[in-house]
Amino acid sequence: MRSTAEARRVTVLNAAVSAFARTGFHATPVTAVAAAAGISEAYVFRLFSGKLGLFVAAAEACFERIAAAIEEGADRASGTSPEEVLDAMGGAYAELIADRDLLLFQVQAQAVTDIPEVAEAVRAGYRRVATVVRERAAGAGDAQVQRFFAYGQLCHLIVTAGLEQVSEPWARALTAGIRHP
Repeated sequence: MRSTAEARRVTVLNAAVSAFARTGFHATPVTAVAAAAGISEAYVFRLFSGKLGLFVAAAEACFERIAAAIEEGADRASGTSPEEVLDAMGGAYAELIADRDLLLFQVQAQAVTDIPEVAEAVRAGYRRVATVVRERAAGAGDAQVQRFFAYGQLCHLIVTAGLEQVSEPWARALTAGIRHP
């Protein structure tokens, strides 16, 4: 069983992802995260080393959720070819980013990579995810892995900008063949 501090840490990280997703790193006070988690600001500071430590921990948790989701997607693949496994992992990622907070948090984290600690957390997160993709889609070449990530970023754009609701030719070109739950 988890200790109270460990359970609270998870609760705070979930609240942090949601709060930072909405207003970003700079505009989100720790008090907003604490209120969303139902604990005091002082307790948040006991669990994390300040606002930056909280944001970095939230980024790490976000990427861990992504890695776990694509692992599960790989497990559900209909076959073992790199294409089948990548497709299944992409489907699992599309399901995951139906959680708009998780998607927007990633966008917010990328927006503040001028902060060295955030940049390192984002790089470490992508390193973890890329490693899972490479290991689980055995035999996938660099171009296939790159395409997997490029489509993921395109999915971010489609979902955040609501492009699936735009019927103009340019939007149809960007959304053609892309599926989201």
